[in-house]
Amino acid sequence: MSIPTIRRPCWTAPADPAGRSGRWPVGCRTSSPSGAWRRRPISPNGWPPDARQRRIDATPQALRPAVQAFAASLLQNRQRARAAATRPRTDHTIEAALGTVRDLAVFLTSHRNKADWALVDVHDIEAFIAAAPGTGKSRLTFARQFFRFARTRRIILIDPTRTLSVPTPRGFTGTTLTLDQQRDLFHRWTSDPTVHPHEALLGVLALLHGAASIEVRTIHLDDIDTSRRTVRLGHRPQPVPLDPTTWSVLERCLAHRQSQRTQNPHLVVTRGTKAGNQPASTAYFSHLLDAAPGWPPWSTPSTPNSSPRHSA
Repeated sequence: MSIPTIRRPCWTAPADPAGRSGRWPVGCRTSSPSGAWRRRPISPNGWPPDARQRRIDATPQALRPAVQAFAASLLQNRQRARAAATRPRTDHTIEAALGTVRDLAVFLTSHRNKADWALVDVHDIEAFIAAAPGTGKSRLTFARQFFRFARTRRIILIDPTRTLSVPTPRGFTGTTLTLDQQRDLFHRWTSDPTVHPHEALLGVLALLHGAASIEVRTIHLDDIDTSRRTVRLGHRPQPVPLDPTTWSVLERCLAHRQSQRTQNPHLVVTRGTKAGNQPASTAYFSHLLDAAPGWPPWSTPSTPNSSPRHSA
C-alpha cells in the first residue's frame, strides 16, 4: 500500500496595484485519487477577492459608487503611507471602515428611507450610533472619515458628523463582585490557612485597599513600615495604613518570603524570580486568584472597589 503524498501550498507574491501585502497560495496538491490541483480564484488585478469587495457589494446600489470610491481612496492613502515610511492602515482597519459605511448605507435605506448621501443629516448619524451604543465611538470615527472624503469629492455639501461626539462613560464599566462574593472571598483569604500567602495578599489588598496587581507586584521590602504598619502602593502619594487583618496577611507573606532565602528586594518572590531582582511576572499574578470561588478566570484586580478586569 503506497502512502499518498501531500504537497505543501505553493506561495507567490503577485503584483498588487491596490497595495495589498502578503503572499497567496497558488495551488496545492491533495491526496485525492485524481491528484487535481486546487487553486484559489485570482481576480484580474492580481490578488484573490477579499472581504473588502464583499462589503462593497453588500452596500445598496444607490449608495455603492461613493463607497467604492472611498475604498479606492483608503488603499491609495495606504500606498502613500508606505512610500513615506509612516504607519499605513492595516487590512483589518480598512475592512472595518468599509463595514461601518456599509451598515450606515443599509440603515439609511431601510430605516430612514434615504438613497442619497447628500440627504444625510446629523439626526441620521445620531440614530445610527444609537442603534449600537457599544460601538458608537468606532462607528462615528469611520463615518467621519467617510463623510470627510465625500465632502472633498463634492458628493455632499455639509459633513453631518462635524459637530457630533460620543460621550465617554465615566467611572468603572467592567465586571464587579457582589457583596456575598466579597464576604466569601474575605473569609477565604483571612481564615483559611491552606490558601497561598500570595493569593491572600493580592486578594485582601485589592478587596480592602483597592490595590491593582501591578501595585502588589512591585512592593519592595523598603516600602513596608513595620512600626507604623503602612505600605507604599505604586505611585500613591502617601503610604497606605493597614488594618490588623491586612497586616496579619502581610506578615504571613513575609514569613513565606523568609523561608525562600532570597535576596530579591520584592515582597512577592516566585521560583523564577528567587535568584534575581525582578518582580513576579504578570502571568503569575493573572493566575493567583484562579482558585478563588466566584472570581472570573484570567483576570486581575484593577479597581478601587475590588472589581476584576480581564487581563488576557
